[in-house]
Amino acid sequence: MTPPSVKLVAIDDTPASLELVSESLQQEGLSIFTATDPEEGLDLIFQEHPQIVLLDLVMPKMTGLEVLERIVEFDPAIDVILMTAHYTTETAVEAIQKGASDYLNKPISITALRARVEKLLTDVRQRQRALELDSALLETSRFEGMIGRSPLMWDLFARIRRVAPHYRSALITGPTGTGKDLVAKALHNLSPAAAGRFVTCNCSAVVETLFESELFGYVKGAFTGAAADKMGLMEFAHGGTLFLDEIGDMPLATQAKLLRALQNQEVTRVGSVTPRKVDVRVVAATNRDVPDLIAQKQFREDLYYRLAMVELRTPPLSERREDLPLLEKFILDRFSTQFNKDIKGLTRRAQIVLARHSWPGNIRELENVLGHACMMAVSDMIDVEDLPASLRFGERTVGAAAGNSHEAGHALDFENPSAVSFDDHEKRLLSEALERSGGNQSEAARMLRISRDRLRYKMAKYNLR
Repeated sequence: MTPPSVKLVAIDDTPASLELVSESLQQEGLSIFTATDPEEGLDLIFQEHPQIVLLDLVMPKMTGLEVLERIVEFDPAIDVILMTAHYTTETAVEAIQKGASDYLNKPISITALRARVEKLLTDVRQRQRALELDSALLETSRFEGMIGRSPLMWDLFARIRRVAPHYRSALITGPTGTGKDLVAKALHNLSPAAAGRFVTCNCSAVVETLFESELFGYVKGAFTGAAADKMGLMEFAHGGTLFLDEIGDMPLATQAKLLRALQNQEVTRVGSVTPRKVDVRVVAATNRDVPDLIAQKQFREDLYYRLAMVELRTPPLSERREDLPLLEKFILDRFSTQFNKDIKGLTRRAQIVLARHSWPGNIRELENVLGHACMMAVSDMIDVEDLPASLRFGERTVGAAAGNSHEAGHALDFENPSAVSFDDHEKRLLSEALERSGGNQSEAARMLRISRDRLRYKMAKYNLR
């Protein structure tokens, strides 16, 4: 079996050292790139995105520690081995604190070098294998558009499978942003009514005076403006499923008529006295506490019992944190395709920030955060700097960020994607980097964590000079 491909970049101002490293480490599955100039070495790293870097400590133009800081800023997951003929304990400790994986003395022992690199290669290939397993796990963790492998989600999937063939009405509860609409769609798809229509009514968006005519329809002349007969949503969903989202916002009068329609499986259009038979399954959803609404006389108890013969709860993301890596991968893959960007994943420190967040907005908030990050990212790895300010610095900085036009612009633009396109975002980031670097393309490329060639390509694309 061919080992997974791994890239290694060696940066040393002594060509003989680079030749020795290349000859000593040559093996199948390992691509070695070398540079005698630290700036050219950084360009190689931004372009090739290696997993391992061998780095000389003392070089002209830029020290090894300075290069190390740039590498860690670009991707802290890269394993960096520093090499030097001027070993001191203080420098070694500083290098490790700044993110180096190891520290070797010159002249380098070939045996020691091979052993250290082989260990890193083993670690890298294990991580690559873990990513492959994550991809395979993602495929096996899909269920009717939902992603999950936590016990709570497995239980939800199992209940949907058991209920779908038999239910006539169902109630889905859970916090906002947890995917109640996906559960409703899954119930429909797995039911005998799957060949019929799946019709959605957002109860919070319907004007109270129009609720009855929206659900049950009306006949010509029933009220001013009723110029012709109109079919209601329950009739339109005949043979399929009607999904009543946010049913907690439905007026009490309409609730009574809905209960009658569910009991008799018939509707009477506004202005008519003739009932019409319908064969429709009804799935209702709400993020509100229905027993509390009943206690406040805002929801009919009899309607609740009719709907809640089958009740499914969608768990918040805080109760299924083991699903977070799978959800991140799924959402990033989707946005990568949508934005036509090759986003490979999240750096480890970005994963830590996301793992520590409480996710009050659940999956919808996660989609917002990762969508923002995909738009902001210039390299193929999302780092902490690409995340919204509220996640990087905490909620207390949201107001302060408004005073920072750069950060506030990012947040506002993503909330209103139609205001600024992805190309506009990228062009602005490129322009800012070029301005801050005084037109120095190498410096601008390092700021953006991309190669000079890629910077020049994007400058030509946006006609930047």
